[in-house]
Amino acid sequence: MLNVEEIRRDFPILETGVIYLDNAATSLTPEPVVRKTVEYYHEYRANVERGIHRLSQKASEEYSKARLKIAKLINARRENEVVFTKNTTESINLIANGIEWRKGDKIVTTLMEHHSNLIPWQRLNQQRGIDLVALRPNREGTLNLSDFESVIDKRTRLVALTHVSNVLGAIAPVEEVARIVHSHGSLLLVDGAQSVPHLAVDVNRIGCDFLAFSGHKMLGPTGIGVLYMREELESEVEPQSIGGGGIKDVTQEQYKLAESPGRFESGTPPIAEAIGLGEAAEYLRREGLEKIAAHERELANRICKGLQAIDRVEVYGPTKPDHRTGIVSFNIAQVNPHDVALALDISGNIMVRSGYHCCMPLVKDVLGLGEGTVRASVYLYNTVQEVDKLIELIDEIARTAKN
Repeated sequence: MLNVEEIRRDFPILETGVIYLDNAATSLTPEPVVRKTVEYYHEYRANVERGIHRLSQKASEEYSKARLKIAKLINARRENEVVFTKNTTESINLIANGIEWRKGDKIVTTLMEHHSNLIPWQRLNQQRGIDLVALRPNREGTLNLSDFESVIDKRTRLVALTHVSNVLGAIAPVEEVARIVHSHGSLLLVDGAQSVPHLAVDVNRIGCDFLAFSGHKMLGPTGIGVLYMREELESEVEPQSIGGGGIKDVTQEQYKLAESPGRFESGTPPIAEAIGLGEAAEYLRREGLEKIAAHERELANRICKGLQAIDRVEVYGPTKPDHRTGIVSFNIAQVNPHDVALALDISGNIMVRSGYHCCMPLVKDVLGLGEGTVRASVYLYNTVQEVDKLIELIDEIARTAKN
């Protein structure tokens, strides 16, 4: 089991009485990560791979160590399969804009996707004429493998699939989908923004070709993300920005790109942020992602049961605890979700998300909700007492609204 009280000491903001349940949007950052990030500025502030002096050498060493830590976290075969980006969105767009699409290509995705894993494909459909198929989950967020089998064919170039729904917390069958995808010679991109911070993710076990995720959702700094790219595919993806740092050789007439990851990281990278993200990855590995996932399931199950017992409250997502992560979306009948979120903040210092969660097709078309939902999302530092207070205040808000 996690030692939650010890973990909480690494997050000073929690000492203010804030109950932070908006972890699906962005996580808090522990002191070891803050210290490691500041260490760069205090001790070896220099550019990476640009100088022979000791500060540059130290910065380059720490930057490389950070990449290796991320590779270990997701069990990449080599650290050069880890490309640093700005966030999940940029990682996905790098693939959307970097692949040389051919006439007749097809992309398969779902209506459960965050906008960042839907809009890039819609743009390809609208501007390039690439066929796009978006599979529909049920209201619990379940996707049928038979649906994938029926639409994936020899024309399918890519399947883009979220690992965990940022609205419902539903865990997609990515391993099974990968087998279907590869049986047709297609590629699989997994949006891991909501899975890498909370589950033990193994890119080799999943069998994905690309995995995108963000640092700020996994205890790391903002402005840093990751694109895992299977080594054999680097030559099939064109960098979207080229220049200093991404070049192996340049003449008056031509240039030659460096090998991955350098070819995708031209210019001065987010050095401090990458070093901080590496420390965040180590923090999660030390605590144990299996333990973190079990802790979150326990809290999410408690929230679900507590809210389902309240009159006029509807909870969305999987009914089986092992089919979801620590994300719980819900509504109080005839109460705007934004009003609920504001009331929780004012009356209980509880921070939650409200609205469409950048997932309008799922919320509006699949769930049929015109104003979105309230979303509570837990992490390794949340407690039973905190989720019980959430349930208590939702009960009060529901009873007040009824009267």
